[in-house]
Parts: sequence; structure tokens; C-alpha cells
Amino acid sequence: MKSFGGLEALRGVGFAAEAGELLAVIGPNGAGKTTLLSILAGILDADGGEVEVGARAVGWVPQQAALYRRLTVEENLMLFARLEKHEDPAASVAEMLELTGLGERRGEIVARLSGGNQQRINIAIGLLARPGVLLLDEPSVGLDPRQRARLWEFVSGLAGGGTTVIFSTHDIQEAERYGDRMLVLADGEALFDGSAEELREAVRSEAPEAADRDFETAFVAYLHHRGH
Repeated sequence: MKSFGGLEALRGVGFAAEAGELLAVIGPNGAGKTTLLSILAGILDADGGEVEVGARAVGWVPQQAALYRRLTVEENLMLFARLEKHEDPAASVAEMLELTGLGERRGEIVARLSGGNQQRINIAIGLLARPGVLLLDEPSVGLDPRQRARLWEFVSGLAGGGTTVIFSTHDIQEAERYGDRMLVLADGEALFDGSAEELREAVRSEAPEAADRDFETAFVAYLHHRGH
């Protein structure tokens, strides 16, 4: 649980994620998604409850890219590799450039790159710690459809390699398309934890009058029925 100045931002939220799983944390703005991910990343301290990640490192990729726009791609990665105290920063940077497919852009100034490529650099920085768990806070915001598709192809590949990926989004279609599982938050409360098909069934059960509408409209009706 977590409160800010008497306002309860999270309460009674609990879940487990498996290795290689893509878990979508979904909900409207103000639902508590960023607060939850910040607690998992160790940036915020919870007021109650526990976070267990075992021996696996956690990588954090905030919504706003943490990049130095006047530096090159390679210079950004080298800076963060040194901050991570890598024994061989150059080797770590070379590994991330290959992993993210940014090798050909290593010498380009970050400010001149597309939003999609900047987000890939942002993720590469999050991966420098070689985390077993990668946290992405609304990673596709501001990307065009092609950039979004490339981003999720890359992220899905990470999950396929065994990285647990937990991402937040307010886009129900994105969560359904890319998440193996969905955790629905609203007003700091966990309303649902399960597959997309199980969520569709819950929506049909809770809001039968919206069952024939598109999934997004039906989901909004579901939230309304749950008092949110």
C-alpha cells in the first residue's frame, strides 16, 4: 500500500510474475500504475507490504526517456554503464547496441533520432544491469504505429529470452495484444488479474449491456460497474 498526504494511491495490490512473462498493468490515468512500478523498481518505499524479486536485478524504464540529448547513442550508454560500475563498460555498451539493433546509430546525436529509437536507447539503459525483471512505464506513448510495432517486437523478444516484463498502459487493446496476463488497477485498487479472455468474460458478466460493443467501450462500462 502507498499513500501521499493522506491520499491512498495503492491498497491491497498483490501479484506474482513468472520468468519470461509479459504482464500488463492496465487502468485509467491516476489508477496507481506508475506508483506500483516505482515501488517495484525501488524508487518509492511502500507504506506496507513486501516486494520479492529473489536474486534477480530489476531494470526500470520510466515514461520520460532518461537521456542526454546532446550526446550520441554510444556516449549515453557508456555514461550509464560507468554509473552501473561495469568492469568493462565498452563491452557492455557493445552488447546493448547489438541487442537493441542500434549499432548503426551509435555515433548519432540522440536529439536527432526518432521517438522509437530514443525509447530503444531508454530500454537499453534499463537493460545494462542485466535484469531478470524489466519494468516499462507506458513505453509506447508518443510512438507512431510502426515504431510501436518495432518496440513490441523487441520487448517480446526479451520476454522470449526469459526476462520478466511488467509494463503499464491505459490502452486496453495494447494490453490485450502484447500481455500474457493483465492486472487491472483503478483508484489504487486491484480489480482483476488474469488473461485477456478471462477479462473479456469478466466484462461480459459485470456489464452485459455493453457485451456487444467494442472491448474498450465494454471495459469502461466494467470499470463503472465496479464503482470507478
